[in-house]
Amino acid sequence: MSQQSAFEYIRHGQIPFFRLPLANLAARGSEAYRGSDAVVLGVPYDGGTTYQPGARFGPYHVRRVSALIQGFDPALKLDPFQKLSVVDGGNIALPPFNDAAARELIHAEIAAVLESGAAPFLVGGDHSITLPALRAVEGRHGPIAVVHVDAHFDTSGPEVWGESHHHGTPFRHALENGLIERGQLHQVAIRVTWKNAAEREFSDAHGASVYGMDEIDARGIEGIARAIKQAIGDRPTYVSFDIDAVDPAFAPGTGTPVPGGLTSREALRLLRQLAGVHIVGMDVVEVAPALDHADATVNLAAHLLFTGLGLLAIRR
Repeated sequence: MSQQSAFEYIRHGQIPFFRLPLANLAARGSEAYRGSDAVVLGVPYDGGTTYQPGARFGPYHVRRVSALIQGFDPALKLDPFQKLSVVDGGNIALPPFNDAAARELIHAEIAAVLESGAAPFLVGGDHSITLPALRAVEGRHGPIAVVHVDAHFDTSGPEVWGESHHHGTPFRHALENGLIERGQLHQVAIRVTWKNAAEREFSDAHGASVYGMDEIDARGIEGIARAIKQAIGDRPTYVSFDIDAVDPAFAPGTGTPVPGGLTSREALRLLRQLAGVHIVGMDVVEVAPALDHADATVNLAAHLLFTGLGLLAIRR
């Protein structure tokens, strides 16, 4: 299914992701997405942030700039919108102050996408949205492999804030609940200062592979991606990309920026080097447009999402 032409897009005045057609939102449950290979959904929730909020506005602004992206990807040598049927599924309507209700609604909507046979591609929203998405994906595919690109481990507990669910906790819950196959969490670009010397131990105890920035510098993006692909094999794989994995010099629009991260080029190359992996879903999270400069961050987020759709198209 092709993108709308630029004329069609301008004429109707709406702002769908990548100039895509809209899902049949008048239908209920999985019927809204029937016949699609991928559904791009906004998840405008940032009730799990612990520093600067604003990621709830990410979906609108990523939609806005994604209209500029043409269909053919010269790096992957395909047009995902010609090879796949992709629709904009709108936003998941969420209560901004009830995290438990938000998790249930996200889980239900992603489960509906998966039941239709499509793969979910999410634009957050803060990183707490990933846990219910992983629950839904695991419910469809069983324990999965996850490529988690982030400055932070996101394996915290309630010890700091007195709350067990926030944007620093999704991978603790995912590992503890068996949503991720043991040894199949691949954490890339980790570099934040730690609360203590033992912070990495939770990831290590669950067999996660952690690739910090020093190792990326030493081995290169291609070497890291090659190791991840070899470890994953043909397992169903979910990509969770926190935009703060990218250095704030390139992606300032995020609530918890950490110096010394990936360049925009490295971030895109990392995804492209995963070509051939069995992608079953993806999210791009923590884009906070009010903190952005000249749309640098939202443009990068749109291109990361586009590249993820290309990875799905390679396997179809």
